[in-house]
Order: sequence, then structure tokens, then C-alpha cells
Amino acid sequence: MRLLYNAGIAVYYLLLRAAALYSPKARAWHYGRKGLFEKLDAIFTAHHANEQPAPIAWFHCASLGEFEQGRPVIEAFRQMHPGHLILLTFFSPSGYNHKKDYKGADHVFYLPLDTRRNARKFITIIKPQYAVFVKYEFWFNYLNELFKKQIPVFTISAIFRPDQHFFKWYGGWFRTHLRKINRIFVQDTESAELLNMVEIDNVTVSGDTRFDRVFQIKNQPRDLPLIAQFAAGKTVIAGGSTWPPDDELLISLQTVTGDSVKFIIVPHEINTTYIKSLADKCKGRAVLLSEAENADLHAAEFLIIDTIGLLSQLYRYAHIAYIGGGFGVGIHNTLEAAAYGIPVFFGPNYQRFREAREMTEQGVAFSVENKEQLIGNVTEFLNNQELLQTVSDKAGNYVATRTGATAIILQEISRFVGQ
Repeated sequence: MRLLYNAGIAVYYLLLRAAALYSPKARAWHYGRKGLFEKLDAIFTAHHANEQPAPIAWFHCASLGEFEQGRPVIEAFRQMHPGHLILLTFFSPSGYNHKKDYKGADHVFYLPLDTRRNARKFITIIKPQYAVFVKYEFWFNYLNELFKKQIPVFTISAIFRPDQHFFKWYGGWFRTHLRKINRIFVQDTESAELLNMVEIDNVTVSGDTRFDRVFQIKNQPRDLPLIAQFAAGKTVIAGGSTWPPDDELLISLQTVTGDSVKFIIVPHEINTTYIKSLADKCKGRAVLLSEAENADLHAAEFLIIDTIGLLSQLYRYAHIAYIGGGFGVGIHNTLEAAAYGIPVFFGPNYQRFREAREMTEQGVAFSVENKEQLIGNVTEFLNNQELLQTVSDKAGNYVATRTGATAIILQEISRFVGQ
């Protein structure tokens, strides 16, 4: 199986090299790793040459979504163990490009491809004291090198499903690696039960660290005076990470709610052409955030956010949230909105997301298939403030009662500090 795995890695690399000819993402993946070992060697050889080098904690995430799950653990680890150096690696360009300047880590790099040679060289240069992999990241050559050197390994926020290769008839080699991991922190009991069925018991049900992250964001408000001015005294509906079908629903909803409700829309794609098209559809009733300082925010009915990095803070101004993506490949982050204690709406494609299913079952999130359903459901809330408050409280409670995964994980990892 190891030969097949390594052959698969080689084929994957060749396909990426070919894709780099026409795919910007594949090109960034390939060229972002050029000279990587030379950079690592220069930094970490000098580090380990110190008389008492700081121990290194290595955190690895596939991309941006996994980073958001690992972030609470990284930041809590730094607070608990300030004497450690933190190395953060990414597999994908979307993660690396967004977080290469992240201040919570001392160094941020791409992870070299998982060949036996790369894994051996990387671990030899870095010399981590322990390694933490987030969610789905199981690179078996890296794991083997860590195991050989008896470096503690942890997997956090993991989810397992019956259709994964670990649970197939040919999955014995993969399961052997899981058994050697010091502790696998899973999000739910279903994952733990699956692992127990194949005699993997180094498992802790910790929950999902994303709940800690959104709760943390909620409790660290940013001052956004223009948005506060736009929202002042009005009921606000916030559309997060919206696509054209989502925007059409929100614009249709506004024709019913009139000037009693204001809309903040954060498109998933922030580009000039799309933003202009969206503003045109609002027929003169929209203001772009970049132009809001000189605009009449009192008269505007739509505020279009044409910059990145604000969405998770904007929900604090909203009374109802609409999350985009449900008419495409799948909805975006619902927890960021629910953390503020507001009802959440989204399109029909949400079944892949456990929290969306749970919130729907608990009556704090609502799937709609067309504008008529959205208008009917939202109007019911607007006409019944008591109902809106009840559902809002339940939404906030859904998030608050599921925090704590970070503390569980850190307690276990900290047992190995200094070993």
C-alpha cells in the first residue's frame, strides 16, 4: 500500500505541473514551493544553532477553512506557552496567500509535497517538538517520519465518515497510521464510534473549534462607525457571501419590506464588475462601503460591502442573516451569524454541513427554495418581535453551548510540553 500511495503522490505532482500551464491556482501551488527548502534551512539552522533554541510547535492546515478551525488552538497555545516558536504550514495557495502574514505564528510556509524524501528533509530541518494537523490532513510520509522520531502528533477538529478509505477493506495500512497518532480530537460522537469500530481508541470527542472561533470574534467587536450609522434605528438583514441568485432574493425581499428594513450585502466575489452590476440592480438605493463616507446613509436601503475581512463583524448589526451559496455548491459559514443570536436563512443546498442541519432541526435556521418562501418567513419574523427574540436567543445558545473544544485540546497537548 505504501508503494501505491507514493505512486499516487507522484502522479498527483505530475498532474499539478501540467495544470500549472493554464490554472493560476496550480501555478501558485507549484511556484510557491520554489526554493522552499533553502528558506527553511536558512531560518531553522540558525534557530537551532542558538544555545537554547525555543521548542517548535508545528501546526498544519490544508487551506483557509481548516485554518479557521485551527486558529483558536494556535492562539490559545501561544498564550499558554509563550516560549515556543510556532510554525504554520498550508497545503493550498488560498490558505497560504490569505495568511502568510498571520501574526499568530512566527513563520508561515507552504508544506512540501508528501514524498518520503521531502518528509524526511522537512522534519530534519524543522525538528518540531510536536505536530498538529487540522481536520482532514493525513500525509502518511510525514506521519511516518514523525513516528520514527517519536515526535507527538495530534489531529484536531477531525470528522470521519463511513465512505472514507480508513473504513474500507483495503484501509488497514491507513488505520495503522491513525493508531499511532497520540490523540485524535473529533467533532462528534459518530466519528468516535466509527473509529472505535475498527479498534482505534486514541480518540477524544472535543467538539468543533469553529464554535470557539466565532464566539471569540463576537466578543472582540471592531469599531465600524459607517456601518453603525447606516444601521441606526432600523431592522437590518445581512447577506453574507452572496452569489447572484442570493442577491436576487434579497432585492425581491426589499420590495416587500420597504424602507422599514435595511440590507447589508457582502458578495462572495469582490470585484469591480460584479459590485457595479449588483449596485445597478438595487436601482439607486445602494451605497458602496468604499463611498459611504460621502453618501447619504440615512436614505440608502442597501449597503454593499466592497472590501474583504469585515463579514464576521457585520452580523452584530443585523437582526436576521441570509447566508449565500445555497443555490450553488453549498452554503458558506452559518456559525459566524448564529454566534450573534440571530435567525439564519439560506438556500436549499445545505445538507453537507452538520451545523446547518442541526440549526434547521432546532428551528433557528431556515432553508428557502425561492423568493416567495424567503419573503413569507422573514415577514413572519418582522411582524412578530416576540417570535424573533425567541429564535434569536435559541440561535445564540446553539453556539454558546458548543464552545470549549479548544480547552479540551490544549489540556491534552500541554501534557507533552517539555517532554
